[in-house]
Amino acid sequence: MSIQNIDVLYTAVATAEGGRDGRVASNDGQLDVVVNPPKELGGSGAGTNPEQLFAAGFSACFQGALGVVARQEKADISGSTVTASVGIGKNGAGGFGLEVALTASIPNVDAETAKSLVEKAHLVCPYSNATRGNIKVDVSVA
Repeated sequence: MSIQNIDVLYTAVATAEGGRDGRVASNDGQLDVVVNPPKELGGSGAGTNPEQLFAAGFSACFQGALGVVARQEKADISGSTVTASVGIGKNGAGGFGLEVALTASIPNVDAETAKSLVEKAHLVCPYSNATRGNIKVDVSVA
């Protein structure tokens, strides 16, 4: 697999202080959150955590990709949602890894159309493209 060059249209910038037990803020002031490890990882669970932020970004991005595909296919995805579940755990190599489950609910199309839209969105979504071949990502329709 080769690294793909892209024509950058936008760059998001965020800075972390204190790692998983600190604060993350964007350079434009739109994001400023306390981060703490979840209780399952020995933290207080008092703030958000990197996995929640990744789930938020992936679900929003995938919903956007679904919209792109739906417009191309002239499909009605109004009322649709995408839920991302991000799991973290030991990877067996002494470190940690992630896995993602994406579930789309598309109430205004039949099951076959929904499945096709989701599969095509998985090819369009930048998060899907960034994680493909790196972590387990399961995509399904509710």
